[in-house]
Amino acid sequence: MEIPTYEDMLAAHDRIRPHIHRTPILTSSYLNELTGARLFFKCENFQNAGAFKVRGASNAVFGLSEAEAARGVCTHSSGNHALSLSYAAGRRGIPCHVVMPRTAPQAKKDAVRGYGGIITECEPSTSSREAVFADVQAATGGNFVHPYNDPRVIAGQGTCSRELLEQTDGLDMVVAPIGGGGMISGTCLTLSSLAPEVKIIAAEPEMADDAYRSFKAGHIIADDAPVTVADGLKVPLKELTWHFVSNHVTDIMTASEAEIIAAMKLTWQRMKIVIEASCSVPLAIILKNKDAFAGKRVGVIITGGNVDLDALPW
Repeated sequence: MEIPTYEDMLAAHDRIRPHIHRTPILTSSYLNELTGARLFFKCENFQNAGAFKVRGASNAVFGLSEAEAARGVCTHSSGNHALSLSYAAGRRGIPCHVVMPRTAPQAKKDAVRGYGGIITECEPSTSSREAVFADVQAATGGNFVHPYNDPRVIAGQGTCSRELLEQTDGLDMVVAPIGGGGMISGTCLTLSSLAPEVKIIAAEPEMADDAYRSFKAGHIIADDAPVTVADGLKVPLKELTWHFVSNHVTDIMTASEAEIIAAMKLTWQRMKIVIEASCSVPLAIILKNKDAFAGKRVGVIITGGNVDLDALPW
């Protein structure tokens, strides 16, 4: 599989600039004091479509030839990639078919439909998702934009860390959630070229810790249907994201369900911003491992804010 390059990331940033926000960096003196670190939160919850995934989705959609675009796009996703691809496809005026687990948050399903995406539901497992998707792609002929195991998507996600470096005056570490590994791979792609001295830490739920176990074992270990409040982090690594994780990630740390929910609630209370459980995992692992982060300048990527307000975990 083609491995995206730093030049691919630069081209992606130019391509998607009209379709994304340059999201802000927020800080919290309270959280700095609590953790002993200087935290710089890159707020992709303020991104178009409410998540960082619009970067990779837009790069894929707007990189299609006219002939390819005429067939539309299709994907499978638990939510944010589905709505991001629907957003990008809508901007280009092409159809978008998405396969989503029936248990996906209603807020994300509503957003997909609001952007014009056409949903086919599947059971909440990787095997069901991929089987149903194969039928949808065969019926529609759409261009498959994988949620993360796609060089176009990873190049797009890498633009987030480029902005983060431009917006902060030097970092010691960057922490981001890991599920399938698209954001972490994009982070690796950019930092390995622009700031190879910066440590990259991936944050994962204990209840969906296949990336952690893969990292320790030295090969991909995939869970089919983990159960965690962090609904965006249930999918396993694939070959392309494993390349970046195994070569560039410094460490993977995990947090319990209670720790994830507590970090999510704390962010809402202290920073006054809406974030998903999936993107509270980085703060959860920082709070859990204070000694590893104390005295450091740490970039924290908040990946999204598409929350079902009628089903908050607390």
